[in-house]
Amino acid sequence: MQHNLARARAGARGAKVWAVVKANAYGHGLERAMRGFAEADGLALVEVDYAVRLRELGWSKPILLLEGFFDASDLPVMAQYDLNGSVHCEEQIAMLAAAQLSHPIDVHLKMNTGMNRLGFTPAAVAGAYARLRAMPHIGMITVMTHFANADEAGPTRLPLAQQMLRFEAGVASIGAAGEGTRLPRSLCNSAGVLMHHLDSDWVRPGIMLYGGTPSGAPGGTSAQTFGLLPTMTLRSSIIGIQDIAAGEVVGYGSRYQAAGNVKVGVVACGYADGYPRHAPEGTPVLVDGVRTGLIGRVSMDMLMVDLTHVPGAKVGSSVTLWGQGMPIDEVALAAGTIGYELMCALAPRVPVNEA
Repeated sequence: MQHNLARARAGARGAKVWAVVKANAYGHGLERAMRGFAEADGLALVEVDYAVRLRELGWSKPILLLEGFFDASDLPVMAQYDLNGSVHCEEQIAMLAAAQLSHPIDVHLKMNTGMNRLGFTPAAVAGAYARLRAMPHIGMITVMTHFANADEAGPTRLPLAQQMLRFEAGVASIGAAGEGTRLPRSLCNSAGVLMHHLDSDWVRPGIMLYGGTPSGAPGGTSAQTFGLLPTMTLRSSIIGIQDIAAGEVVGYGSRYQAAGNVKVGVVACGYADGYPRHAPEGTPVLVDGVRTGLIGRVSMDMLMVDLTHVPGAKVGSSVTLWGQGMPIDEVALAAGTIGYELMCALAPRVPVNEA
């Protein structure tokens, strides 16, 4: 985590770094993330209760709620625990206007530059800014946006350059409405940090901090090429071996049928542990450091691998399902998903050993 944070800071070109720790730090745990990202300028997440937990754990630097607040009752909590919040809709501004807060709060005014999830359009952002600036309990206002395709090297329906033009137009409209100072801005997710060089005061890396790459498409740049290290390695062991002949089948649904003699290894891991049930045959797995592949359907507590060409494999042999030696992005790509989902799906029952 420390290594990847340093890599993010190097790519941030002097901008401050929000380390994104939403979804329980992408499945890694808030406590571990707080230690691993101790040198970050702030932590960013979605969950108000987790933000409070970070304060209780001793985090004293800024905390940003990426989606802001969901109910007026969140606002006193934000003031009490000194939480920054995104403001992305008129309803939030109305709640802020009606609030009686013990301390001012800093906000990040979100601009919708084409992703069309959250935020004010460039045409509406100046009005939103003016209403916020008139409130005595609003402190610093940072303008932010989120990129839809920063990880795409080729043509897309919404190029990053187009989003930046819209963003600059919105920022200019705030200036034209009377804001005389340069507004602080928050840009760049992991893909923006790694693949683009933009003028920003804050960046918000997420997946890169955990050793995954935002470029999950076939042929995309690997995390290793970006100089990132895996932070989560999912390991298990062989708990059983079956020698089957040609024509025999393996697992539920008899999806796999052997074309010849096959040595089948049974691994103590399944979809109840967070391994994707939909992973197809051939999804890469390491057994005693040797690459092999998944066979049959993933069960709740077990999955099967082909040991035919893994010399010396036996009950107790070490299995790496993703992480060190087996990039999580490669496993995710084979399973038709992304590394983010695999990390976040890790089940509470999986024992964790910290390095």
